Amino acid sequence: MIVLRRAATALVSIGLALAAWYTVSLVILAPDRRFLLPPPHVILTEALFDPVKLRVMLRALGVTAQVALTGLACSAVIGVAVAVLMSQAKPVERVVYPYAVVLQAIPVLAVVPLIGLWFGYGTAARTIVCVLIAVHPIIAMTLFGIQSVDGNLRELFTLGRASRWRRLVALELPAALPSIMTSLRTAAGLSVTGAIIGDIFFAQGRPGIGTLLDTYRARLQSEDLLAALLLAALFGVVVFAVFTAAQRLTVGRWHASGR
Repeated sequence: MIVLRRAATALVSIGLALAAWYTVSLVILAPDRRFLLPPPHVILTEALFDPVKLRVMLRALGVTAQVALTGLACSAVIGVAVAVLMSQAKPVERVVYPYAVVLQAIPVLAVVPLIGLWFGYGTAARTIVCVLIAVHPIIAMTLFGIQSVDGNLRELFTLGRASRWRRLVALELPAALPSIMTSLRTAAGLSVTGAIIGDIFFAQGRPGIGTLLDTYRARLQSEDLLAALLLAALFGVVVFAVFTAAQRLTVGRWHASGR
């Protein structure tokens, strides 16, 4: 029953979105300006149902997916490692955390020229953009999770004369797992965004979906632009759903964040 209710809600939401789309495209926009927002069936017939165009878009989406997943993996390793170091030594936290905040506060578009100058304009630069965008929530939420461990449990480990490593592995990281999984779910979407931004600004090498978006925009190919945008959005939804399912599998039985 719950599944049917959720499916019905999703269908109603999609139906309302399509109705609004058709209203803007066919009613509000004049016929000579309809190219700005073609109706959904035109996008399907002119772009997504065209095997040649679809093949190009899917190949580009695969490149973007590879960059996004690589950036997410690097962000996870760096973010958890930095958070663990900060949790184990207050001086490290006082030195490192301000830089993490500054990294989050600076618009990534402002540092894109420097990234290209230092690391070139290929896959490495795209991956670095993903890391810059996605790493902060992992650092912040992992640190929060470790520091939020129940004080009574800490005292219990102290009475048992547990080593710092034992305390970290047996208590702090398991207790922080809900925060870590939530941060990964957030970072997954940010990593996709970073990969698309990297595609747009670093066009050397194999083109990604962001490269196609920029090309279609320059050529005023609205049907292809919206089709590529829909594929990118669908990929982002799939990544988010995968990490949501992973969160439910890992912490859903004992923590509210995974239910």
